[in-house]
Amino acid sequence: MSSTEFRRTGPLKELASYPPWLQEVVRETNPDKERVVKHPIFAMMREAKLPLPQVQRLLTGIWLTIERFPQFMAMNLQKMHVGNSLGADMARRFLIQNIRVEQKHAEYWLAWAKATGLSLNDLKFANNCIEEQALAHWCWYISAQPSLVVGIAATNYAVEGATGEWSGFVCSKDDYAKSFPESCRSSAMRWLRVHAEYDDIHPWEALDIVATLLGNEPSKAEVDEIRTAIRTSFNYMELAADAVLKSKKTQGVDLSLHSIMKEKKVEQMPYAGAGRKRKDDFEKSVPLS
Repeated sequence: MSSTEFRRTGPLKELASYPPWLQEVVRETNPDKERVVKHPIFAMMREAKLPLPQVQRLLTGIWLTIERFPQFMAMNLQKMHVGNSLGADMARRFLIQNIRVEQKHAEYWLAWAKATGLSLNDLKFANNCIEEQALAHWCWYISAQPSLVVGIAATNYAVEGATGEWSGFVCSKDDYAKSFPESCRSSAMRWLRVHAEYDDIHPWEALDIVATLLGNEPSKAEVDEIRTAIRTSFNYMELAADAVLKSKKTQGVDLSLHSIMKEKKVEQMPYAGAGRKRKDDFEKSVPLS
């Protein structure tokens, strides 16, 4: 094995087990992740104090990402063949194994939604949550790009990692679970509880794949691309959470794509720049496809 190749020898879930460049990327993007995980909507949900209309807004707005996540993984799976490299083989096994799991998660999300009074059609035909749906457009865009490692970093590391942490935070108290009738409590909480456990390991496995694919000494451009993709995923997640938080102020306002396009020009820039850390920047360039 050459000095530039990476093979993890330390524990999977310890950052010190990974190359210094990747440790630095994780540390640099942690503040972006923390703004998602510690967002007020999840703190309110944990205490069972997030109003029902905002819970429903979250469920309808993020449905597109949940329902299509197996497709994002399948798009990355198409980028490789058996024997391409050790890292590619790791990625292939990881994606094949977890696509089926992610398909079940859409069913769990629907059960949660039904427990709050929503139907499948409410999720499928929601037209007032463009900011939340921007996350799905970003995941689609980055998964459609040629780079396997960037796609995995943006989706399986960043999106799943932050999701696992905020789900675990919500489940760390029983208040939200107890807000559901006992008859549907188990099914209503299944998505949250599964992600609190499942996504505890999944992002670390994705990080291991990223490290193995790029090795110990990737180029500056490659490192910058990974950092930007991870940060952008966190920022779109924050944008979605912000939209849920302010949704009370926009009730009765048509936020459908048609309405937004009619009122103003929206520049189609799905790959947000590395320096865009707040929602004000994203509102200038919401991705549409």
